[in-house]
Amino acid sequence: MDQFIKLFIVFFAFQHSISAQTDSLSIKRDTLVFGEIKNDTLVKETIWQKLKYDARNGANGFLYTFAQPTRWDKKDLAYFGGALVGTGILYLSDEEISGFFRRQEKDIPHAVSEFGFRFGKPLVNYGLTGSVYLVGLLSKNEKIRYTGVLMITSASVSGLLQQAMKTVAGRARPSTELGHDYFDPFNGSPAFSSFPSGHTALSVTTCYALSKQFSSPWIKGGFYVLGMVSPMSRIWEGAHWASDVFLSTVMSVAIVECVDSYLKRDNKYKLSPEQSKNKISWNVRMGYNQVGLVGTF
Repeated sequence: MDQFIKLFIVFFAFQHSISAQTDSLSIKRDTLVFGEIKNDTLVKETIWQKLKYDARNGANGFLYTFAQPTRWDKKDLAYFGGALVGTGILYLSDEEISGFFRRQEKDIPHAVSEFGFRFGKPLVNYGLTGSVYLVGLLSKNEKIRYTGVLMITSASVSGLLQQAMKTVAGRARPSTELGHDYFDPFNGSPAFSSFPSGHTALSVTTCYALSKQFSSPWIKGGFYVLGMVSPMSRIWEGAHWASDVFLSTVMSVAIVECVDSYLKRDNKYKLSPEQSKNKISWNVRMGYNQVGLVGTF
């Protein structure tokens, strides 16, 4: 069984197990405030209450995101169509793009390549997102805690979705030298797990979720660049085609937006009005020799 699937099963089972337990406290959650309860036992129970609350929100956000296509309107269908068209255009140029990037691999610093490979691995990704969540939980910082829930839930959705898609597609990686149009559905071997990119899914969801917590375009841009290191490294290493990376990037952004929208419904977390806004507006842009999604913030 794939490493990511193992991590996902543990994560999702943990979410459901603790959210299914009944409250042992007679005090309502809204009245529990960190720092105002001096008794050690009550402090621990308060943390447990918040942990259960976050797990329930994460599990519900996970299911909400997978059910989102049933609620799509014309604009959503246009975005989906734009993503497919963009993927198709890159698909036609995959051989040329891959060849160009692979020729540059020897000039890429080893540290950059290593970072790109490690940053998109499930163990590293969940270590980072889990650490962000625990910092928010233990430091009583609602924004950081919310960010951790957003990151973990988004990574779980994108990770499971890409794993299912690549298993069904069975696309050969560039390094197999079989060509960009060679597919062996349900092959299951790593050599036929190119479409879409798992490293891209995890690195982009993590960095995009983090970028949404800042208003500065410079900080946002820094996270965007960081999130694209793994995708680019996978192309020049011959592990993925450009179309694999493009579709994974678009899916990851859409997933983060969807989870973010759910978590901000009904004031689930005490965020400032500015933090509660969905700051990025997405539009499909099509023209001569170009197609894509443009975010305005």
